[in-house]
Amino acid sequence: MTNEKGRILVSGASIAGLTVAYWLDRYGFDVTVVERSAGLRPGGQALDIRGPALEVARRMGVLEEFRQRTTELRGMSMVDDSGTEIYRTTERTLTGGRLDSEDLEVLRDDLVDILHAACGARVRFVFDDRITNLTQDAYGIDVEFHNTEPARYDAVIGADGAHSGTRRLVFGPEQPFLRYMGGYVAIMTVPNFLGLDRWQTFLMGSGDAGAGLIGLDAGGTARAYLGFESEEPVEYDYRDEEAQKRLLAERAAGLGWVVPQILDHMRDDASGFHFDARIQVVMEHWTKDRVALVGDAGYAVSLTTGQGASMAMTGAYVLAGEIAAAGENPAAGIARYEHEVREYVLRNQAAARKLNDQNHDDGQSGAGEFTDFGTLVEDLALKDYRARLR
Repeated sequence: MTNEKGRILVSGASIAGLTVAYWLDRYGFDVTVVERSAGLRPGGQALDIRGPALEVARRMGVLEEFRQRTTELRGMSMVDDSGTEIYRTTERTLTGGRLDSEDLEVLRDDLVDILHAACGARVRFVFDDRITNLTQDAYGIDVEFHNTEPARYDAVIGADGAHSGTRRLVFGPEQPFLRYMGGYVAIMTVPNFLGLDRWQTFLMGSGDAGAGLIGLDAGGTARAYLGFESEEPVEYDYRDEEAQKRLLAERAAGLGWVVPQILDHMRDDASGFHFDARIQVVMEHWTKDRVALVGDAGYAVSLTTGQGASMAMTGAYVLAGEIAAAGENPAAGIARYEHEVREYVLRNQAAARKLNDQNHDDGQSGAGEFTDFGTLVEDLALKDYRARLR
């Protein structure tokens, strides 16, 4: 090892990467997080913290902060193409489920802000950079970067999303690992031009495309959703934002309600734009010696069950704990991590596939028929690694 506990590189500064960095630092490792964006990536959808992730947040000391930053939505409505309201409820939302649940719904960038602050001053962040090459040997990993000088680490963790560059370098091209789930979704931040106050409204159209708006502050911004179904995957460059916007505009053309305004904002002043297919990442193994993938990079579950953020936090907690418990043999800890979370991951992915297939076969037959996300939470008994804390 290069020092008392070792040097670990984490690729990706989002939910999984920040959670694993927090815990590794607490266990005494020298942690560097490299992120290809120029800073913490803004925007994103409303994410749900459920099941074992609530306990992870409690052990991190951030659960109350999560509660203070929840969306606190009062309910939702559905409208038709003309904008006529056809359904309204104050008992649940489309994105977060039942409002009386113990689960928490927090905007993605709020979650990231809290987790980043929790990491503290010891974790080193390198923005606007990425890994370009990894070379493992029996004693460590030599890592090359796009912008900074090469360095040697005792382990590398890929927490860089469903299109993980770390995964590509270690396991090969992404295509064999992506399971397409039948559609595409974009999320962006736009002006709250409907004045929604802790409310969400979604278009219940009859075609293959749809839209929605979530507003927390009537005078602030809103999160806009645009999406469409497609039997077969659509060819596009996942890093070409303008091409993605053109594709969305084509697929959403002709939709009513406020979709034309959403499209105008998408072209002119939307921020935090993110577009991707509904996909799962399915791998026989998501670890290799001193390299581990965590969260979407290794086992994206898709948007279907709203479990992605919870799986990311849970997997990151177990990964850091097992590395710490392995002492001077990080590869053994990494292998143990995969063993510990494998069944949990597979159960979550199977539930998402089942629900996705049901939705595809049956359609949304009534405005009041929504999934109870609470019934889809998969449990995992979390070990207590506190003896490893510095």
